[in-house]
Amino acid sequence: MPKSNKKKKDKAADFTKAKLKLGKGKQAPSNVVDTAFKARSIALPTQSIAIEKDADAPSTKRRLTFDALINHMKHYNATTRRDAILGLRELLEAHRELILAQLTPLINGCVRLVSDEDASVRRTLWSFFSWLFRQVPRDDLVPHTPVLLLFTTSAQTHIFPEIRIDAVRFLDIYLEYIPEIVTEGWMQPGSGSHGRRVMEGYLGILNAGTTFGEGGDVGPVLATSTASVVLSPASKLIVLKSLESFLTRAVASSWSSKDGSELSSSVLVTPTWYLSSSFASTSAFGAFDALLQPSSFRSGADPLRLGDTRVWLPEVSENGGESFVGQFSLLSESCSSAWSFHDLTDVDAAVALLREGQAGSGTDVEITCVAHLARTLHPTLVSTFLDCAPTVFSPSANPPETELQMVIVVCRICRSLYGRLLQDSAESGTSHEAAEAELHTILSYLSPYFPFAVNAPNARRDIKIEQAFQDLNLIYCELSSFLVLASQRDTPPQGSSRKNSRFGRNGRVAPSVPTSTTQARQIERVSVYITQLLRGQASTSSSQITLPRPITPQAYIALLPTIWSLVNSRHSDIAEPTDSVFSVVAEHAIKASSTSAVKRHTIDFIGRLLLLDGEREYIGTFKVGNSPEQDLKLEQWILHLPKTLWELGGNNPATTETIVRLLLRLTQRRSRLLQPSTYSALRSRLIPYFSIAHPTRGKIPGPYAKLPSKSPVRRLVLDLVATLVGQGNRASSTDDGLAAAVSEAVQDSPESSYWEGC
Repeated sequence: MPKSNKKKKDKAADFTKAKLKLGKGKQAPSNVVDTAFKARSIALPTQSIAIEKDADAPSTKRRLTFDALINHMKHYNATTRRDAILGLRELLEAHRELILAQLTPLINGCVRLVSDEDASVRRTLWSFFSWLFRQVPRDDLVPHTPVLLLFTTSAQTHIFPEIRIDAVRFLDIYLEYIPEIVTEGWMQPGSGSHGRRVMEGYLGILNAGTTFGEGGDVGPVLATSTASVVLSPASKLIVLKSLESFLTRAVASSWSSKDGSELSSSVLVTPTWYLSSSFASTSAFGAFDALLQPSSFRSGADPLRLGDTRVWLPEVSENGGESFVGQFSLLSESCSSAWSFHDLTDVDAAVALLREGQAGSGTDVEITCVAHLARTLHPTLVSTFLDCAPTVFSPSANPPETELQMVIVVCRICRSLYGRLLQDSAESGTSHEAAEAELHTILSYLSPYFPFAVNAPNARRDIKIEQAFQDLNLIYCELSSFLVLASQRDTPPQGSSRKNSRFGRNGRVAPSVPTSTTQARQIERVSVYITQLLRGQASTSSSQITLPRPITPQAYIALLPTIWSLVNSRHSDIAEPTDSVFSVVAEHAIKASSTSAVKRHTIDFIGRLLLLDGEREYIGTFKVGNSPEQDLKLEQWILHLPKTLWELGGNNPATTETIVRLLLRLTQRRSRLLQPSTYSALRSRLIPYFSIAHPTRGKIPGPYAKLPSKSPVRRLVLDLVATLVGQGNRASSTDDGLAAAVSEAVQDSPESSYWEGC
């Protein structure tokens, strides 16, 4: 019964009134809410009344200043960090004066987010950097490159693959704006330089190896990562594209700038490095290379472009005839230009190298690193191409964009690496047998698909895809020409003595590489493709009918080493005659419009081939005058140059100067192509260049008057006329009126006294 009593008491307790006792207060009800609290301080960082705020400070729409946004970039919430980056761009776009004033805290605050674990934050930061770097001058950006590359190269080795890929995206931005800083010291083993760490990061992502510069070819290629992460095609394309951009600036720029193939982003110079192996000495090639260079592309003074007085004196040549030599003053305004501080720094560095006896060690180290890097990347490049080739060159449909770009990037990397090695082989005579064997392997995989074209019968025509395949064809031609030039280096021309042959760096003749049947077929197919390309014909392997398009200057420049390797070939097993290739090149040069961008390159290339005939130390196979058909084609090309001069007028002084220099050189050297009839035709065709007989307006000034008044080309043209008139007086006694036309054109001009002295 105790349980029932307890229940009764519990029920009665709900209605029992508590008795008040003496000394105790009133008890609070059971349902009361306690509102009392205790606090020592309240932290409100954004609303503190203890800090004086600058009401005039620039802020965003959310009332956030620059300092507040920098603090938000350290927030634990990813959305807050992303919004802070967006707020920075909003603030800096409205107040651009803050960019340079706050550049140091801005970069130090942003660079830590390169390896942020949130993908949206990294993507927003990449977009912000792409915008910011366009606003900052390069000189102001360079001091901040160490911290940028430190965090970015660290992100290249992050544990998460997506962060490593995004780090490569940031490197693409750096390569666009500060490429020389990113590639600095990439070939120095153990230096810890920026370029070295970037290259190791690339190879680590590709699992290719990191010992590319240490110890040469000794030992196997070591793996760089134990993660064994398999990249997706899109991610691998990002890495290979960035690596190709890095190599283009680090490797290819060292020889493209040296041979003059790329002077600036807006001016293309015709490359000549492929001719170096056909000269007995480097100094002879250097002198030949300077024959046709316009004055605007030269760093030193040249007698032909100075404005001093010249006296042409007859001199008895070796064959008993007369030649012309110029007497020039030793001092001129062009030679008295002051040196800049940068020039003095380069001279000081060169003197230091000479004192240490290490002047030639830089090239050797570079070649060694490039050779080992090519060997390291060779398996990756081959496997990537073999994975993508069946899909890209499938006859069923258009190729996928990712796989097509992957094949192009692989070929471009091969061109940068093996082009550098085999060009050094052509210039110095040093044999790179391993590189040649690797390139043979790569070309053997490319050959079945050459010439590359869209073979799908029902595929829609895409200009981008056609341009991509043309780029592949040009790269294939370049790679093939590298091997041909290497074989020409190893095989001395018939009738040449040992002293005229090319030697290696250690004085020994490089071993010869026989031309195989496969290589002969490759050369034959390349010559057919070049012939069709210069004639504007579509590829025979293409199933689509396309209209012919003119060749671009970049494509023509890329073909020049291949054309030279064909016309200078010593192999008798090539089915396509080299004369036909040269005839097509000459026909294209004649038909090219005077105002086209490719015209100057055609004149420079063919003009140098003509000047080879007068070089004493030339040891190549190509000779002018091998056949009457070739001589006739070259004579037609020479006689079309005055028309080109007339059509150019004063619009393109560089091309005008190249033409005048070429004609002057040929005339001075008494080229076998300049017969008496050719001299007469040149003089008669040059008359309209100075004076035009209009049927209604009478005599009007020719294009000569449109040349800039202070241009050295004006006097150079007068030198050409004086030489042609002198040759004409000895060839015939007739006066065609050229001298009178020149006298009338230079009357009352600064060149009047100069013409009288000629």
